[in-house]
Amino acid sequence: MKLFPLPLFASSGARLFALLGLCACLMVVILGQQAHAQSPDDAALLESLGTGSFNDKSEAINSVAASGTPRAGEWLEAMLDGRLQLAGDGTLVIVASTSGRSLEARAALDGAPMGTIERRELRRIPINNALRVQLRGAIATLDLSAEDPAVRRAAAAGLFGRVDDDLASLIEARLEGEEDESVRAALERALALPRLEHGDVTAIEALRGSQDNAVRLALTRAAQSGDAQMAAAAQQALGEIERRAEINRWLQQLFFGLSMGSVLVLAAIGLAITFGVMGVINMAHGELIMLGAYTTWMLQQWLPGQPGLAVLLAIPAGFLVSALVGIVLERGVIRYLKGRPLETLLATFGVSLILQQLVRTMISPQNRSVVTPEWMSGSVMVIDGLSLTLNRLYVMLFAALVFLALLAVMRATRLGLEVRAVTQNRAMARAMGIRASRVDLLTFALGSGVAGLAGVALSQLTNVGPSMGQNYIIDSFMVVVFGGVGNLWGTLVAGLSLGIVNQWLEPWVGAVLAKIAVLVFIILFIQKRPRGLFPQKGRAAEG
Repeated sequence: MKLFPLPLFASSGARLFALLGLCACLMVVILGQQAHAQSPDDAALLESLGTGSFNDKSEAINSVAASGTPRAGEWLEAMLDGRLQLAGDGTLVIVASTSGRSLEARAALDGAPMGTIERRELRRIPINNALRVQLRGAIATLDLSAEDPAVRRAAAAGLFGRVDDDLASLIEARLEGEEDESVRAALERALALPRLEHGDVTAIEALRGSQDNAVRLALTRAAQSGDAQMAAAAQQALGEIERRAEINRWLQQLFFGLSMGSVLVLAAIGLAITFGVMGVINMAHGELIMLGAYTTWMLQQWLPGQPGLAVLLAIPAGFLVSALVGIVLERGVIRYLKGRPLETLLATFGVSLILQQLVRTMISPQNRSVVTPEWMSGSVMVIDGLSLTLNRLYVMLFAALVFLALLAVMRATRLGLEVRAVTQNRAMARAMGIRASRVDLLTFALGSGVAGLAGVALSQLTNVGPSMGQNYIIDSFMVVVFGGVGNLWGTLVAGLSLGIVNQWLEPWVGAVLAKIAVLVFIILFIQKRPRGLFPQKGRAAEG
């Protein structure tokens, strides 16, 4: 019998059969890898994190950190953040966020999406402070083996002050093989504190300038030791720490002063426009600020679980609400009292009381708190010992944007041109065809809307209450008078200056005496310069 060799893949059916066989082999390999990645040991490790006592969880954390499983860091970080939660069927899941009624979840074991789960169907894994400290150390230990030098550097910095003898041995082992100089410096600094406590004088150099309380305590003990060299080096390091701490305190005061000044600028800039154009003393300006703040609070009530979106929507909404109230106030009261400043002052003061009582009746006499969005929460560390809160940074940025927008309106729009014309000479502006009454209305609406924006910003810094505007009306008038009536740049400089001065005086003399001192200074200042820091010149000054 003659045998004929079969050609490889002689037919299309054979080719298809071979292709299917190859796919089957690949699936076996992939499934084998997944089975290895999701081994029963991993499932048992994960389950141990969610059950048992705090002592059992402590042992489980150590086991997970030492297991080498690829998802160990993710599990521990989720447990620390409160995002590792137990579903109703006993499955451990990781949620994207802990806020809201419905949470996006995925399986903790393999990361598979699980869709949206109602918050009431989940139970957070309880941990205590000791476990939080242990979790941070375990996460940092895992991050020390990361490929990215930035991750290793951050992990080494996170270990500072939490290094025990076992962890010190691990850091020393990592230090021997570390090639990145910045990571080595961070590791050396993490080891410096335990070395100092063991009497190593050379460790003081790595701790020089640190603002950590543990470092101060260790250096204070070293300065009182019997070793003269150790005591002298520790005393010198303590002196440098105190000098840096004093600089940080001054910078912190400057930052808080600028943030307070930004609030004053927002509160006063609308008043500067209306006061400069119409000469109206609007005592209800503080209540327009209050309406903007309550608009933010109400939007958060209508959009539960979405505080960030509510704050963003409150910017145009707060402007419109306060602007509409300003239009009603101007059309219904102020235009009938032109040229009568005392009657205008009393009438607007009455309107302010009406608005306060209206809010007390319709909402509540109690203060309300506005939820700060996640992206505005927390702080950013600028240098060691100096952190800036994000909500104040956002308020400062917001104030700058509002100021630039108003400056553009006044310089580059027809409304701004007409406002400047009416401010300089109302009679001549009317003779040139400008409707002064329309300009008054739009100007008052614009100033009132900006007051509403100030309320939106203030809601992120303080509680919202019916009388919150009264805290800023006097300060707003002081800013306007000090900077120069109707001058936006003067309002900016005056607001920031008074904010910084107030912030620096308060620790020395108290909040009340600080305001009195600023008021006395402004009274004396306007005796010398009645038109403020930046007086209007030319025809505007003559008018």
